[in-house]
Amino acid sequence: MMHRSIDRKLRLFFYLILFLLLSTQISKNNNIRNNIKEKLNNIEVIGLSEENNFKVYESLKFLLTENIFFINEKELQNILTKNNLIDYFYVKKIYPSLIKVKIKQTDLLAITNKNNKKFYIGANGKLIPTNQIKDFNNNLPFVYSKSNYIDFVKLKKIIDKTKFKFEEIESFYYYPSSRWDIKTRDGFLIKLPEKNIAKSLKFAEIIIKSKKFEDKKVIDLRIINNIILSNE
Repeated sequence: MMHRSIDRKLRLFFYLILFLLLSTQISKNNNIRNNIKEKLNNIEVIGLSEENNFKVYESLKFLLTENIFFINEKELQNILTKNNLIDYFYVKKIYPSLIKVKIKQTDLLAITNKNNKKFYIGANGKLIPTNQIKDFNNNLPFVYSKSNYIDFVKLKKIIDKTKFKFEEIESFYYYPSSRWDIKTRDGFLIKLPEKNIAKSLKFAEIIIKSKKFEDKKVIDLRIINNIILSNE
């Protein structure tokens, strides 16, 4: 009799545990179903000007009313990547119905002209129409090049690693031979070689600071181990 009583208690305990497990699972399934029914109803964009934040929002607005669980993240990333003003971005889903897009605007390095229109050259190597930025920055250097903007960004990085100050440069000239000329705000024209640019800029800086060569405005460094100075 005692064994039967123990067996009965064990069966009751087992059924109780089973009931609790099933109840918990049913509750979870109901929560999942409720979440799946939730639609995206807000997209928050920060990091750019108010106007440009709104433009990004407009490009993503078609996602509203879609289920946040099934939004194609690759499609979202492709849209943001096509925006030339964006350097990088971070997208966060806040369940059940909000997406936050945090943007880092690319730095504006220079100005150029393409098809008779002015553009900024971003640190991402992309062109940004000047009218997309509220206050036009006329202090940036001008780049004379129809393309090769990525090469310009690489050149800027080389300059930043030297003592030569980027802010003292008035303009850049790109040549089909894959080399650059630099004109400073003091009127010096520096003809750079294709390679060893950092070393050449070091020589140019020494010459510019030397009173001995103050009347020489053209510094030709195109030929390796040769420096040609002239007034024209």
